[in-house]
Amino acid sequence: MRLGYWTPIYGGFLRNIDDEQMPATFAYVRRVSEIADRLGYDITLIPELYLNDRKGPSAPSLEAWELAAAVAAVTEQVEIMVAVRPGFHTPQVLAKRAATLDDISGGRLALNVVSAWWAEEAKQYGGVFGEHDERYVRTEEWMDVVSGLWRETPFNFAGQFYTAEGTILEPKPQRIPPIWAGGESEGGKASIARFADSYVMHGGTVEEIGTKVSDMRRRREELGKEGFGEFGMAAYVIVRDTEAEAQAELERITAAPSADSPSFASYQEFISHSQLEQQVSLRDYSVGTRGLRPNLVGTPEQVAEKLLAYADAGLDLVLIQSSPLHEELERIAEQVFPLVGHRLGTGAGVSLAEVTN
Repeated sequence: MRLGYWTPIYGGFLRNIDDEQMPATFAYVRRVSEIADRLGYDITLIPELYLNDRKGPSAPSLEAWELAAAVAAVTEQVEIMVAVRPGFHTPQVLAKRAATLDDISGGRLALNVVSAWWAEEAKQYGGVFGEHDERYVRTEEWMDVVSGLWRETPFNFAGQFYTAEGTILEPKPQRIPPIWAGGESEGGKASIARFADSYVMHGGTVEEIGTKVSDMRRRREELGKEGFGEFGMAAYVIVRDTEAEAQAELERITAAPSADSPSFASYQEFISHSQLEQQVSLRDYSVGTRGLRPNLVGTPEQVAEKLLAYADAGLDLVLIQSSPLHEELERIAEQVFPLVGHRLGTGAGVSLAEVTN
C-alpha cells in the first residue's frame, strides 16, 4: 500500500475548527511538502477549488495548478496528483500545462479528473456546469482530446463538446500522466471504467471499499480493458499514544456542527449535486470526503492494523488528511510507517506481525 497526503490548499481540513495552524499560503504548503518528501510519503493530492470548501466561500484558498508547479520544484520524490475539472479548462490548454508540469516534476505528475459538483463555484468562476450525467459525457470527450494531444502530433478531433484541428503539442510528457477519477453514481462509475487508469474513493469501511473494488474490477473486465492500476481512498487519520486520547481528539474536531456556519455553506450543494452511495451527516461533513468513515483513529497499532485490513480488501493508496498536517505527518511516519512495512525516509519498515509477536 502507498501512503500519501492531501495538500491543504484551504487552511486546513476541519469545518468546526477555525485556526488549525495551517495557513492557506505557499510558505506553509512548501513546509509540508518538504517534510513529506523527506519522510517518504509516496504521493500528494492537490485539490482544485476556487472557493474555499472547508472554511467557507469567503475564506482564502490557493489555486491548484500554480501550486502544483511550485510543489514540483521544491520536492524530489513525491508524486504530484493534481485535480482538474474539465468544465474550467479547455483540453488543449490543460494538455499543454500538464506536459510542462510533467517536465518540471521530472515525470512525477498524475491527474485527478473531477466532473465537479459545486454550482455556485461554477457560476462565480465561469465554469461549465451541466446535469450530473452530462458532466461525465463531457469529461470523457475532454479526456479523449487531452490524451490524444499527449500521443499524436498533429491531433484532430471532432466531438459534441470539443474540436481540435491540426493541434500541435510539443514537448510531449516524458511519462503519460496516470488518470485518477472518483464517482459513485451509476453513470459516473460506468464512465470512469472507460476513461480512467485508477479509481479514487471517499472514505468507507473495509467492507464498503472491498465491494467498490470488486465492482469496478468487474466493470473493467466487461469492457475488455486491463484492470485499474490502483485503488485509492481519502481518510482522516488521528494517531495518539492511547485510544482515549485519540477519541478525545475526534470529539474535539466534530463537536456540535452547525449548518449555519460559513464552513458548511457547501453542504446542501454537495449532497444535492452528487449521487452518493452513503448518506452524509453534518458530523461526517465536518471533515469532508467522508474521511472519518474509515475510523483510522487510535493508537499506532490500531491504525496500522486497519490499514493492513484495507490492503487485504484491495486498496492500494490512502490519501491522509490530519491536523495540523506538519505535525501529524511526522507522527504517522514515525509511529505507523514501520508497522505497515512502509519506508521511512531511506529506512525499511517491518510488518505488524513482527512488531506484535
